[in-house]
Amino acid sequence: MIVCPNCRHNNMTGSMFCSECGAHLIASDNLVTQNITPDQAEMEEALSSPPITGIHRTAGSKLDTWGTLHLLETGQMLPLSDRNEFTLGRISDGQPIMPDIDLSPYHAYANGVSRLHGVVKRVHEKIIFMDLGSSNGTYLNGKRIPPNVEHTLRHGDVVMLGKLKIQILLQPI
Repeated sequence: MIVCPNCRHNNMTGSMFCSECGAHLIASDNLVTQNITPDQAEMEEALSSPPITGIHRTAGSKLDTWGTLHLLETGQMLPLSDRNEFTLGRISDGQPIMPDIDLSPYHAYANGVSRLHGVVKRVHEKIIFMDLGSSNGTYLNGKRIPPNVEHTLRHGDVVMLGKLKIQILLQPI
């Protein structure tokens, strides 16, 4: 067990953030960064990413990954594959409509992510993002975007759902 230095809550071994207050459990001076090749990134992504709702991976199957959502606060990578459209948001008890990609494990509620915040989709050779009328808005590269208007994304763009920062990593089409 890891004891949170902020609230003294007991967390599971290996936790990076306190499940009670969200505080970092690992000192930032212990973290090391390194350059990795795209092949290494895809392998680490496949091994570390939780499955996205509706996507089933089988051993040896090649996914049609056209993009990745890189959660900047945690470093988590969420691949976009097998489908051309994904809704983003958070699951809420008693909510009948669920997003395709649940951002709840990444402090979505605390960061102001709506239940159905936005949609990212591939249309021919373009990648599009649209805010679905979220409560706390969406920002594309620091500029607030109006709801229900499609915006073309480029590799490396940063989308903020409320305060949750996500970098868009696109595969060449």
